[in-house]
Amino acid sequence: MTMSDDTTPDVALIRDADLKQELERHKRRNLLPKMLALEVRILIERQTERDAAEAERQSALEAMPREKRRRAQVHDHFLNEEPQAEDLRHLHSVLAICGLPYDRLPLDVREYSREQGNMAIDVTAGSLRGPDGSKMLQPLPFGPKARLILMHLCSEAIRQQSPTIEIADTFTAFVRDMGFSDSGGKKGPLTAFREQLNALASCSIKISSWNGHKVRSRQFFPIEEMDVWLSANQDQPSLWPSTVTFSSTMFESLQKHALPVNARAVRAFQGSARKLDLYFWLGWRIHNINEPLHISWDAITEQFGSGFTRQRDFKAKFKEEVGHLKEVLPKLPLKLTEQGLVLSPADPTVLALPPVRKPLKKA
Repeated sequence: MTMSDDTTPDVALIRDADLKQELERHKRRNLLPKMLALEVRILIERQTERDAAEAERQSALEAMPREKRRRAQVHDHFLNEEPQAEDLRHLHSVLAICGLPYDRLPLDVREYSREQGNMAIDVTAGSLRGPDGSKMLQPLPFGPKARLILMHLCSEAIRQQSPTIEIADTFTAFVRDMGFSDSGGKKGPLTAFREQLNALASCSIKISSWNGHKVRSRQFFPIEEMDVWLSANQDQPSLWPSTVTFSSTMFESLQKHALPVNARAVRAFQGSARKLDLYFWLGWRIHNINEPLHISWDAITEQFGSGFTRQRDFKAKFKEEVGHLKEVLPKLPLKLTEQGLVLSPADPTVLALPPVRKPLKKA
C-alpha cells in the first residue's frame, strides 16, 4: 500500500469529511508506514460500517409508506442541521387561527365559516371570466394545496417587500420544493394547484372578532389583481399567472402579522390540511403564551374537528396526527390528557425555526 498518494484505492474509500480530516492528522504525525497503514484500515472499517448503516436506513425508508418516509427524512435533516434562515417562510397569523375547509365542498356551496374562541373567518367563493368572457364559478379554496399556496404568496410578499408578487418563474419551483411533481394534465399536481390559486384569487374573506360588548369585522379580497394568460382549450381555461397582487388591506395586515414557519416542516405535512393547520396553529400559540395553556377537547374539536360527527373518532385521529407531528418535531411542548391539550411555552427551535425572529404582533 502506498501511503503518499491520496488516490490510493484504499484511501479513496474514506469519503466522510470527518474521517478524511482524521486521515490528514495521521499523515501529519509522520507515522511509520505500517502504523499509518493500520490507521487507514481502521478508518476504512469505520467508513464501511457507516455505509452499511446508511444503506440499511435507506432500505428502511424505501419500505415505509410515502407520508411516513417524508416525515422520517425531514426528522433526520433536523437532527443533523440547525434551523436555517433559507428555510424560513411566512403565513398570515389569522390563517393559522381560523383555517380554510379541509375537503372539497360542492360548487353550489358558496360560503364557509369557521370559529375559534372569539374569532371567526367567513370565506365566500367567487368567479372568474373564461377565454370567451363567460363567468366561471370557482369553488371555495380547500385542502393542503390552498394552504401551501397562501404560504408561498405570503412568503414571497414578505421577501419581495411588495404586494405584487412575481410568480411566473417561482411557482413551479415552489411546487417541486414542496415535494410534488411539476406535471400538468387533467389530474397533474400543477392543475390542482392552479385550481386552488384561481379559487383564492376570486374569493373574499371576512375576519371578525368580538368581546361580548362589540364586534369588529373586516372584509377584503386577499388577492386584488391577477394577470393570467387565457387559453381557448376548455380543459385548460387558464395558465399560470405572471403576477398576483395582494389587496392593500391584506398586505398591510400581513406585514404586521406574518407568522414564521419552516418550509421543511411544512413539506413533511404537505399532504394533510389538518396537520398543516396544527403546525401553523402551534406556531402562533407558542409565540403568544408565557405559561402552560390548557385547552379542552371541546375547543380542540371546534378548531380541528371538521368532518367528524363523533368526538371520540376525532380524538383518536387527532392523537394519531399529533404523533406524526412529534415524529418530525420531537421537542414539541404538547401533551394530550383526558381533559384536552396542554401546551407549554418554548423556544422557537421546537418548531424548527431559527432562534432569532422578527417580533410578531398578536392578531
